Amino acid sequence: MGFFSRKDNATATPAQAAGPDLTALTGDYTIDPAHTTIEFVARHAMVTNVRGGFQDFTGSLHLDGQDPTRSTATLDIRMESIDTGNADRDGHLKSADFFKTDEFPTMTFRSTKAESLGGEDYRITGDLSLLGVTRPITIDLEFNGVAKDPFGNERVGFEGKAELLRSEWGLTWNAALETGGVLVSDKIKLNFDVSAIKNA
Repeated sequence: MGFFSRKDNATATPAQAAGPDLTALTGDYTIDPAHTTIEFVARHAMVTNVRGGFQDFTGSLHLDGQDPTRSTATLDIRMESIDTGNADRDGHLKSADFFKTDEFPTMTFRSTKAESLGGEDYRITGDLSLLGVTRPITIDLEFNGVAKDPFGNERVGFEGKAELLRSEWGLTWNAALETGGVLVSDKIKLNFDVSAIKNA
């Protein structure tokens, strides 16, 4: 996924250019849902933000420390697990007005490109499939490090952010406001905080 290499820089000092030896991190990882959050933010009534997330998902990473461009990521989200902290709103989001969870139970992401932006910053591009529509999305990432937990698991972590226009996936329901504008913003912000465990 490009988390573990520094961007080539002709002006870097020898110490910067060498960087840490991260080849040992090469391998396959499973995203740990107990320590991972996938959240979204939408503007409501033009004046405030509504936040929500997904409680049921699976994902995997393949990390290549020597050639990060060969790293990959997958994510499968069960749409029935959407949670905004309000049962009525969650029910509306699951309905035919929005996610049509009976017909389209899963949202998926499959990476197609990974790159380093320098320092701890990376970018991954992939295909997001929702409501039968597949479109590219770009996620900016910050690598949070690697650690071995008390149970002997080798973990990697990163935070990510992305923005999308929900209308591009057919999510067009809205309601006009008397004061102008609409009830739900087209632009949606996505936030990721991911912990993944290296497979044995």
